[in-house]
Amino acid sequence: MTIKSWAEEDRPREKLLRKGIDALSDAELLAILIATGTQNETAVGLAKQVLSLTGNNLNELGKLSVKELQRLKGIGEAKAITIVAALELGRRRRQSDALERSTFQSSRNIADYFIPKLADLPHEEFWALMLNARLKIIDAQKVGQGGVGNTPVDLRLILKPCIESLASVLVVAHNHPSGSAKPSGNDSDITQQIKEAGSLIGVQLADHVIIAGNDYFSFADEGLL
Repeated sequence: MTIKSWAEEDRPREKLLRKGIDALSDAELLAILIATGTQNETAVGLAKQVLSLTGNNLNELGKLSVKELQRLKGIGEAKAITIVAALELGRRRRQSDALERSTFQSSRNIADYFIPKLADLPHEEFWALMLNARLKIIDAQKVGQGGVGNTPVDLRLILKPCIESLASVLVVAHNHPSGSAKPSGNDSDITQQIKEAGSLIGVQLADHVIIAGNDYFSFADEGLL
């Protein structure tokens, strides 16, 4: 049975217009993106299959690539691209919200900025966040990328943007794709190296935050700086 044969109030688009977006389930919202089903499945049914790929977890769904989504029968390249693009917009909105809160006065502010950027990655990335004396963002740059388990970090690549941007305060962050935010011995060592190197050029290391999904670890909060 196609969606067009449903009662009008049960169709996702009509339901959104009549009752508001909050009345729609995740599957119904996804069905609007998918637009059409297959010969044997409605768009809503197809959306439920997409959600089932990650146990109905939208955060996990955001980690799937276009090719991974295409493995599901009925999801072609166009539908997969639409889903990936919509989830990316959601991530960017969260990041914009974090920037609008402006100052980075706590580890929570830092985590809110980096979680949308790093939480869903299957590999590690290391980022430097340059701040002025009022803890306002000047610039953010990726300074390292590695595999699943570690990221090579070059101190020169971290300090260079600090010097160029005339930053007073530095925050660094990286992610753990394993899902555990607990720092490794190497994480602790590089934190101290960055702190010492920053002090030589008058830049204070305010925090090193490790992102693991929606969880995070702060070296500053734990008194490890």
